[in-house]
Amino acid sequence: MSTVDQYTFRDAMACVGAAVNIITTDGPGGRAGFTASAVCSVTDSPPTLLVCLNRSASVWPAFSANRTLCVNTLSAGQEALSTLFGGKTAMDDRFAAARWQSGETGCPRLEAALVSFDCRISQVVSVGTHDILFCHIVSLVRHPTPQGLVWFDRGYHALMRPAC
Repeated sequence: MSTVDQYTFRDAMACVGAAVNIITTDGPGGRAGFTASAVCSVTDSPPTLLVCLNRSASVWPAFSANRTLCVNTLSAGQEALSTLFGGKTAMDDRFAAARWQSGETGCPRLEAALVSFDCRISQVVSVGTHDILFCHIVSLVRHPTPQGLVWFDRGYHALMRPAC
């Protein structure tokens, strides 16, 4: 049993910077999306990401039913969109705030994302309050945006791409 309480853990995790992503889905379970920083690569063979999703989140049933998702990594300047998808805003209002295309899986792909990973959920592992979604990448789209967006110390920060 851990002696680290959840508040100490959260404070420590604020020191770990992470890309800001909007995770979307669409299908029989409905269209849904949320903001997440708990996303990382697993392997490049086959190309796989993991996404962590709280089972008590209002969007969980849609992701569980659809078994597909798109990880849309945000660029600097998209902080308001991140905040919108991270709050209690109605789903139609979230999607109305940006331009979307349909990815290969049918999931919404953000046109202005730094990169979008269209995925099929290949495995789900439950740990504590969250499901870890292992996501096989079926296609991706990159954009030449010069600035990324990270979440660090409970705030947004822009990252500049170095000149080549």
